[in-house]
Amino acid sequence: MPETMRRPDLPPPVTTVGLLGWIRQNLFSSPLQIFLTCVMIALLYTLLAPFVKWALINANWSGESREDCTQAGACWVFIKVRLGQFIYGFYPRAERWRVDTTFVLLILASLPLFVPSFTKKVWAGVFLFILYPFIAYTLLVGGVPGLPLVETQLWGGLMLTLVVAGIGIATSLPIGIVLALGRRSAMPVVRAICIAFIEVVRGVPLITILFMASVMFPMFLPQGVNFDKLLRVLIGVSLFASAYMAEVVRGGLQAIPRGQYEAAAAMGLGYWKMMGLVILPQALRIVIPGIVNTFIALFKDTTLVLIIGLFDLLGIIQAASTDPRWLGYAIEGYVFAGFVFWIFCFSMSRFSMGLEKKLGAGEQSGWAM
Repeated sequence: MPETMRRPDLPPPVTTVGLLGWIRQNLFSSPLQIFLTCVMIALLYTLLAPFVKWALINANWSGESREDCTQAGACWVFIKVRLGQFIYGFYPRAERWRVDTTFVLLILASLPLFVPSFTKKVWAGVFLFILYPFIAYTLLVGGVPGLPLVETQLWGGLMLTLVVAGIGIATSLPIGIVLALGRRSAMPVVRAICIAFIEVVRGVPLITILFMASVMFPMFLPQGVNFDKLLRVLIGVSLFASAYMAEVVRGGLQAIPRGQYEAAAAMGLGYWKMMGLVILPQALRIVIPGIVNTFIALFKDTTLVLIIGLFDLLGIIQAASTDPRWLGYAIEGYVFAGFVFWIFCFSMSRFSMGLEKKLGAGEQSGWAM
């Protein structure tokens, strides 16, 4: 047939592409899949329909007291009335702007690090990791002219959860890297110390370390010397997470082919330059999923601080649910806490996936040569 008489190609059938194509291929491609799909739809409807009816359709959204919760659904008025306490704990209401300023400043300081066209990331990193901690401490604790002192025992809620998790995440990675390098060190004393620390810390639960930091550690201090309870908890959480992080990083170091070490040594690089410029960038890229998984576990483990008298988000919700004015509405609080934790953990997970895709984590085509 002449080229000029050829008819244009027809589009593919709508049942093979797009949403319909995906449904047909993944849900209804065989009798077994059709049966399993119908069973799952029925199961989801049985489980989710009552929850949706309770949480959304019959829920109470407006009001100021439990008397306004007249319907049979969830009483989100409880969350609305106590939201300030859930976020700030017992932080003075007039000083809550300091908490907001601290976290807004953190977000603004972090954004340039994720902008590819930003050329002064080194200075942004210096501000974020060196100057910002002092600014945040001054804002949150105060005790300087213009900023009244706010004791850490008044901290709580989501604010305390983010402080504990944030400091634990920020310190566990560098300490974990040092421990991982120490565990692989050629110096027997350094290697033995790092192995002992990692194995001892990983062999006990976090709650034990928190009890030791809160109860036993003050017994070994001189008379009249005391450390803030929150500071002791931050140190315990950081050391606990760093032990797990060390094993994650060690797995990445072991995955690097021996040829990479030999090539770096052939270029005349010393140990620290070899690790900082050649080995660690590749190792950390490989173990991004493990690093973020450790961060997520640490974020959820912050709820254990309730055991030693610090009221994080979950702890402050449990305390609020025992208020005689709101007895019987604990489920709403737990659902709210679960939703907040899911938002943060899901965000970290999606960020990890994006970072893996950007850095090409897992692609070892260059090593296969």
